[in-house]
Amino acid sequence: MVATQKRATSQRAAIQAVLAGTDEFVSAQDLHAALRAEGSVVGLATVYRALQDMAAAGDVDSLRNRSGEVLYRRCGQPSHHHHLVCRSCGSTQEVAAPGVEQWARAVAEQYGYVDLDHQVELFGLCAACAAVRD
Repeated sequence: MVATQKRATSQRAAIQAVLAGTDEFVSAQDLHAALRAEGSVVGLATVYRALQDMAAAGDVDSLRNRSGEVLYRRCGQPSHHHHLVCRSCGSTQEVAAPGVEQWARAVAEQYGYVDLDHQVELFGLCAACAAVRD
């Protein structure tokens, strides 16, 4: 049992190391390929499980891109936040949104929901991509 826990810990550490090397969101498949390129034998299913666990714990950010694929990156803000995502280049900005938080709590309360969780991603064009388009 201890060996299993150690193995999971070393795999998680390898995933965290790859994520620490980029500020961009990456897919589980891309992360798995990077691990394999470094000589790791971690399986893709293990990468998916670890990323899901890390996202649930708040250790990594996750978002769905416009095609529905889930992307991950190391969390830049330790507190709850949302993202602005450029549809063109994929750059992402973490944003606090107190108004969204108030609205979410009010809606949950109105319908009797508790233990609320949510994610908000706003998609648009960053200033650089908008300038190129014009």
